Amino acid sequence: MTSKTALQHRTAGYDAADVERPAGERWVTMSNALTRAGHGLTLAEKRVVMMAVSKLDSAKVMRPGEVLPSVKITAAEYAETYGVDPNTAYEALQDAAKNLFERKLTFFEPAHKRNGKPLKPIRNDMRWVGRCQYHEGEGWVQLAWWPDLIPSLVGLRKQFTTYQLQQASALRSAYSWRLLELLTRFKSSGVAEYTVEDFAASMDATEKQRADFAALRRKMIEPAVKELTEKDGWLIQWEPIKAGRKVKAVRFTFMRNPQGSLPL
Repeated sequence: MTSKTALQHRTAGYDAADVERPAGERWVTMSNALTRAGHGLTLAEKRVVMMAVSKLDSAKVMRPGEVLPSVKITAAEYAETYGVDPNTAYEALQDAAKNLFERKLTFFEPAHKRNGKPLKPIRNDMRWVGRCQYHEGEGWVQLAWWPDLIPSLVGLRKQFTTYQLQQASALRSAYSWRLLELLTRFKSSGVAEYTVEDFAASMDATEKQRADFAALRRKMIEPAVKELTEKDGWLIQWEPIKAGRKVKAVRFTFMRNPQGSLPL
């Protein structure tokens, strides 16, 4: 594999904002905060939500009082995008519609000080969607976004994550998809570093896994890196960063494989 020094050199100066997006390509674009908050979805749910996100115009500025249109997804386009049997696609859509309304997101925002001392961050719980519709036997679902999510989906000018839906379409693990999003945030530098606590939370790890770095490595990091390398054309190296004998952070050095990958 390419050395870490070479990877850093070849990714230096890379900026996705300089890449043109040909007509017809589907892109997933969300605020960084929403990307980080939305890791509790199953693979099927994530496929549905991100397909819906890819149908939005992330640059569109909403007028006061304007309602973001609901998004319709058919089993046929789900099957084509993710390379699954149409019957499997219909079942996945139906199950996702039943479960998505119960899926919540958690955002934290800074709180004011009291008596000169900072208060704990304010916790905000909300849902992905305000309404899910599906019609038995018709092979489609329709999603209406939770209103407070709109600023994280459209009118984005800074602090957002964007990638081609096609990049994730071949992935068969939610962990791989989550790692893709974590890396994409830093694609301009090609180096991403997360504390173990932050990484584990982003990967939706259990409490037991969070306390055992060997489990994180075995169950999440290594399989996700392997799948992104084999199916999505990445060159990735990673290393644990230690404080004494304890791993405190994980650093990824990465780039798209120039010898055969989807354009980023």
